Amino acid sequence: MDNEDTPSGGSHSSGTRSSHPSAQSDPQRPAASSSGTVAGPGTGSTTADPAAVGLSRTLSHRQMAMIAMGSALGTGLFLGSGQAIAVAGPAVIISFAIGSAIAATIALTMGEMASRYPVRGGFGTLAARFLSPFWGYLVRWLYWFVTLCVTGAELVACATYLQYWFPQVHLGWGILVFAVAVIAVNLYSVNSFGVIEFFLSSIKVIAVLAFIIVGLFFVFVGTGSHPAPGLQNWTNDGGFLPNGIGAVWLAMSIVMFSFGGIELLSVSAAEAKNPARSIRVAAQTTIVRLAFFYVMAIGIVVALVPWQSAAQADGVEQSPFVRVFDYAGIPGAASITNFVVLIAALSAANANLYASSRMMHSLSVDRLGPAFARYTTRRNVPLAAMSLTIVFIVAVAILAATGVGNIFGLLMAIVVFSVTLVWALILVTYIAYRPTRDGLETFHAPGGTVMAVLGLIGLVFVFSTVVAVESMTLAAMLGVPAVALMAIAYAAVFRRRVDAAEIDESFVEAEQARTLTD
Repeated sequence: MDNEDTPSGGSHSSGTRSSHPSAQSDPQRPAASSSGTVAGPGTGSTTADPAAVGLSRTLSHRQMAMIAMGSALGTGLFLGSGQAIAVAGPAVIISFAIGSAIAATIALTMGEMASRYPVRGGFGTLAARFLSPFWGYLVRWLYWFVTLCVTGAELVACATYLQYWFPQVHLGWGILVFAVAVIAVNLYSVNSFGVIEFFLSSIKVIAVLAFIIVGLFFVFVGTGSHPAPGLQNWTNDGGFLPNGIGAVWLAMSIVMFSFGGIELLSVSAAEAKNPARSIRVAAQTTIVRLAFFYVMAIGIVVALVPWQSAAQADGVEQSPFVRVFDYAGIPGAASITNFVVLIAALSAANANLYASSRMMHSLSVDRLGPAFARYTTRRNVPLAAMSLTIVFIVAVAILAATGVGNIFGLLMAIVVFSVTLVWALILVTYIAYRPTRDGLETFHAPGGTVMAVLGLIGLVFVFSTVVAVESMTLAAMLGVPAVALMAIAYAAVFRRRVDAAEIDESFVEAEQARTLTD
């Protein structure tokens, strides 16, 4: 990569390119090492130079799948499902099924592109190549802000869950304790991060599987004291659609964001040990697991617990999951669920800290972010990029300690808007990428362009709730001006820094890493 003091050599003036990175052979371009890192003029290799800019390819396909699960399978299922049930009743099952289908289009189209081009910056760099540098810039900054806010919010959640057992521990101190833990995991090496995230996500997966097995037993078999209700609760208390078909639409504004985190499949591609195989396996298994877990778990909840009762969830004790475990006579149901949701939040914070540092590192290397954020440690960890998130975490702890919490609602409203736009841009990028396929991708998204278009229609369906759901209205009111400011910043500052050669370098390194492991 170019030295950070070298002026930009031009702009990326076109969208989709007809040539492929594998066909480029510029003798002046830095070469990728066998470890998958890139040495640039003035920076040295990442093996010898602590101020290097490369990342390390050490993540296995199991770790990549669990990293995506780490963010997508979280408190939205364990605690937030009650809010969605309150809106749609038993028909929330349809909302989760639609949400699963939309998430599948995003994961599979993103996975196909990443299996062919496992580039640094993931879907953001792909958007820069197949759409334009502006869209690559916008989607990466939007996603960085999403991961920044989600990391802070999940750490607040961790500290809140800790107070369930230790109410005397101040929220601010709890945030800092958990922050130190996830920062330490991320700082050591990407491999240690992958191992820890695999462990944390496995706890969640086991908990959900146990819930599904126990729940199915009580739904269809039952015991002497708890006869099997079957599916009659799906139609009791006003029927399957007690609040009408429109409630299924309204619930989508809650349900869809339970799937946030699947984007990590693309972000982590730049550090995949065997990207061609890892991304294929991770994309396919992740979406199957998420769809099964969410739809099956919610179906069991509304089968065992009358929907009006499940809708009254307020805190851990009232979580639909606690109610089902209580129904089964499992002692300490609330403590068990609190442990699981704490792990879920910690796992999500860990995964989003990882994602935020990688996205900022990508922006910096492409001259679209702070120059210092491009450097990595000897263990190939982008500490400089991570430091920006750490500063934000400290600010979160201070705000929590002083009781200033209203800002979090505003930040999360922008997150809602940003995630929707990020997902839409991933699908649009895939539509632009599709005609350029050369057969070297390791799997094809079923349905191709048709599926991507249907996914876009689904996202429009979700975002249209802006006219009826207060949180979505707030998201648009804050999100639209934020995007406008980003566009102005690009036109005034960053447009002149874009160099097509720097974007190409990411594809060259990705091609070499992909072919070395074929």
